[in-house]
Amino acid sequence: MIELLARRFIPDYREVRKPSVRQGYGILCGLMGIFLNLLLFAGKLFAGMLSGSIAITADAFNNLSDAGSSVVSLLGFKLAAQQPDRDHPFGHGRIEYISGLIVSLLILLMGVELLQSSVEKILSPEEVAFSPLILVILGVSVVVKLYMSFYNRSIGKKIDSSSMRATAADSLSDAAATTVVMIATVVSHYTGLLLDGWFGLLVACFVLRAGYGAAKDTISPLLGQPPDPEFVKEVEHLVLSHPEIIGIHDLIVHDYGPGRLMITLHAEVPADGEMQTLHDVVDTVENELASTMHCLATIHMDPVTTDEATAEIRKTVEKLVKGIDERIGIHDFRMVEGPTHTNLIFDAMVPFGMKASDREIAQQIRELVEGMEGNYFAVVHVEKSYV
Repeated sequence: MIELLARRFIPDYREVRKPSVRQGYGILCGLMGIFLNLLLFAGKLFAGMLSGSIAITADAFNNLSDAGSSVVSLLGFKLAAQQPDRDHPFGHGRIEYISGLIVSLLILLMGVELLQSSVEKILSPEEVAFSPLILVILGVSVVVKLYMSFYNRSIGKKIDSSSMRATAADSLSDAAATTVVMIATVVSHYTGLLLDGWFGLLVACFVLRAGYGAAKDTISPLLGQPPDPEFVKEVEHLVLSHPEIIGIHDLIVHDYGPGRLMITLHAEVPADGEMQTLHDVVDTVENELASTMHCLATIHMDPVTTDEATAEIRKTVEKLVKGIDERIGIHDFRMVEGPTHTNLIFDAMVPFGMKASDREIAQQIRELVEGMEGNYFAVVHVEKSYV
């Protein structure tokens, strides 16, 4: 259904990296969410009033909060699409992350409310009415929520939206919670046990868990998380498709909201290459990254010596460094010969989570280089990878 509507109302709907297409999908899914959740709220509220069940009524108001969450998501996509201005030169894309965080907080708030109502029902239990109509309403609700989870997850993955992934998780949690309510209704009817409050408590736990997961997923991009490995591979493939560039390193992705990425990287070029030609190649790469991957790129050229002697020494140093830890890599390698010794100048890329400190690792590398045959001294700078 969503894809059919997208083809009808979203121009260039296949180009999901374009901000206008992302906004179109976000608004479309938001409107669909508002409509379906209001429909479910009305049906469950009727079933709750008919049965006198706190669990069903709580589930109804959970759907009402979901409608409110869809409004927040819709506004988030709309505001995030605003053009950059003097106060926000990188655009407003992170509003989408903020809207996702607000959605998760609303889910948590509703979970706390359901928890309180369920405890009250446990302390003062009441008999719950039963009818086939109630089961039909709840059954339809489960199917609708599973459908909402499916399309939100599918579109969220397609346009890389943490807000929609949070909505998908919440919908799946709602489907599980409504299933629990159905079970409670049937069990209470045939056994006479007053379990409504206890099952309402279980619904509250489902909601709180979904809220926590959604908050976690939306806080990470706000704090700054590594880029998608697939995106990194695409960047590397595009840059290295130009034969004049023989390697890249120090790739950093600055995320100002989905579809609003800035990247910086160092491109290794032959030190004996013609500067004007290499500069034109780098300009071409920056333009290709902008047109095909919709990201603003700034590339720094690193001249690399490619003579045989330097290449042999580099291989030896790489082998020594890998002996410390296989994950450590080196780049920006060059040799500077002096009257008494030769400086080997390079950067060492060290992964996060190593027991030794950067200073200790640098010292280990210097000692290994000084132990090489010949009179070598390492000038090493230890840094971390941001991808």
